[in-house]
Amino acid sequence: MKNVFPAFALGLTSILSVTVLATTAHAEDKKTPPIHVRGSIVAYTGSNLKVKTREGETVDVTLADGWNVASVAEAKVTDIKPGDFVGIASLPKADGGDGALEVLIFPPAMKGTGEGSYGWDLKPDSSMTNATVADAVKGVDGRTVTVTYHGKEKKIAIPDGTPVVTIAAAAKDDLVPGAVVFITAEKAATGPIAHQVVVGKNGVVPPM
Repeated sequence: MKNVFPAFALGLTSILSVTVLATTAHAEDKKTPPIHVRGSIVAYTGSNLKVKTREGETVDVTLADGWNVASVAEAKVTDIKPGDFVGIASLPKADGGDGALEVLIFPPAMKGTGEGSYGWDLKPDSSMTNATVADAVKGVDGRTVTVTYHGKEKKIAIPDGTPVVTIAAAAKDDLVPGAVVFITAEKAATGPIAHQVVVGKNGVVPPM
């Protein structure tokens, strides 16, 4: 699948998970975990992306040879069906269990990408779970899904209003100033090096 980011998995590795789009290794399998850059594009050249991060810094991201770009498209919580492979960023709830911060529905061809549950940096104490939906039950306050990964099971509540997206095509021409990006990058002495970029378009921003 060209120009589609593999994991929102490490978020996707997880993309952003996500992340989603080449094959990004699972955070637990890498000696040096990747870093995530979230923010808005300031400028783009063929090999460099200047991003103003959500923390207010301006970062120069080097684009590696063969880098890919993808976007996200809006989906609905009712689109989540048993058997789907999803990436869900979540936080522990005060009354127990986890509550979703966002959901990425992977295309069927990406089933199994970054499978597992691990720490995530969307918010403090958040986690990312890339797993198969075992069941989805509608409740009065939204939907609860049971997901399975590596023989384990986890229940995650998806409150109404939680961003739900899937992977969509994008082109390098979409990397315009002001566009919101989610980038999984290698940490290097010269600055972040990215192999994949997820860019917002058509009013939908990467929620990962």
